[in-house]
Amino acid sequence: MSSGVSLPSSALPPAPEPGAPLSAQEVWDLLQTRWQVSYDLQLVQRRGRLYLQVMWAYLEQQSFPLTEEGYRSKLEELVGLLNGLGVAEQVRSWLGTTSDKPRQGKAMGLALEIPAGRASEFLL
Repeated sequence: MSSGVSLPSSALPPAPEPGAPLSAQEVWDLLQTRWQVSYDLQLVQRRGRLYLQVMWAYLEQQSFPLTEEGYRSKLEELVGLLNGLGVAEQVRSWLGTTSDKPRQGKAMGLALEIPAGRASEFLL
């Protein structure tokens, strides 16, 4: 398990090939590089669409309900779902380029463009 120390952005590994699956470590690094904290991420279904939401709570807050181990486990599960949906590149691009930031009580959301045929596996 990680010591909780994040790498400086200059020490991050090179960007993965386009179309490569996401890893939990890559998402962790993207969050740390962009905002210097590990925001909570959630997959939300609303009106027949899926959204990746970056919540305002983050691991480094004293009041955050998960331990680092619990956060990483949740992140691994979420990344597995995102890869299964075929949206790794959308998420990678958005997290790497968005200039917005979550605010108290206001999450950021990415409407996921799910490839045809995959949505039926995840949406009821």
